[in-house]
Amino acid sequence: MNDPAPDDSRPRAGRHLLLWTIKLAVSGGLLYVLLSRVDLQRLWATARGASVTLLAAALLLYLAMILLSAWRWGLLLHAQHVRIGSGALTRSFLVATFFNNFLPSNIGGDVIRIRDTAPAAGSKTLATTVVLVDRGIGLLGLVFVAAVGTTLAARMSEAFGPVGPGMLWGALAGALLVAAPAVMMPQRVGRLLHPLRALHQQWVDVRIERLTSALARFRAAPAALLICFAGAILVQAVLVAFYAAVARGLGVPVPLMHLAIVVPISFIVQMLPLSVNGFGVREATFVVYFQQIGLPAESALALSFIGAVLIMLFSISGAVAYATGRAHAR
Repeated sequence: MNDPAPDDSRPRAGRHLLLWTIKLAVSGGLLYVLLSRVDLQRLWATARGASVTLLAAALLLYLAMILLSAWRWGLLLHAQHVRIGSGALTRSFLVATFFNNFLPSNIGGDVIRIRDTAPAAGSKTLATTVVLVDRGIGLLGLVFVAAVGTTLAARMSEAFGPVGPGMLWGALAGALLVAAPAVMMPQRVGRLLHPLRALHQQWVDVRIERLTSALARFRAAPAALLICFAGAILVQAVLVAFYAAVARGLGVPVPLMHLAIVVPISFIVQMLPLSVNGFGVREATFVVYFQQIGLPAESALALSFIGAVLIMLFSISGAVAYATGRAHAR
């Protein structure tokens, strides 16, 4: 008689609890330190005096960013011969935005996007590949916008944070050098994944074949990838404009090129699994950068907090889309 498989649910639950305890400690600790070092009355006065009109304009810009992001996602799906309407993709992206902002993880939204497109794609592996490529191109757009911002600041002899243009352009070049072979030579990616066949040969072989086929289709559609990259840059530019509208609404005199640096960098930092949805590390990034360019920490915290609150308020529309979608399905 075979022995029953060992139950590893308890160790896994223990690791999960430890991870979230660390994340809560990092977010809570950073926020406590930052708030203990600023003038809370000045911070509150900055937030209370915000222009409602400019904050509403910021929300419209965020809507434009969502629409552009859904369009970009549709381009990648079209390159894979997957046809899904723009309305369905926008609705899915809204729901994903809600999950990203209200679940204690930044990947919950990706799970939603994969779930919504897998039936049309005919494969969860294909849907996952498209979402991962979309994520990767979006990250390249983040780095590109930050590199342009630091280059402009350097040419104008302006102060900027500890990350210089050379480092960012180098990071962008390195990322492209890694990504390009994966698209141009998908079979090599398959060979790199061959050791995973030891886990379950048939299952892994099918997934590798679907992955390499998807990469080959991207190789056959370079225009879609280039347009998607341009779209990623435009998305990040609109996101910078969103924060610029919030800054103007708060009366924070931060130049646009500096927002083009700190906003992408803050989003890159938030991707690190160190905090709960970026809280604490995002605010610390804004504070460190603002102090580098001679602006008070209160302004940095007000901009970071109000920007995050507006994004969370906007993402509630994703909850409405999710609820109406479930009601329609029933």
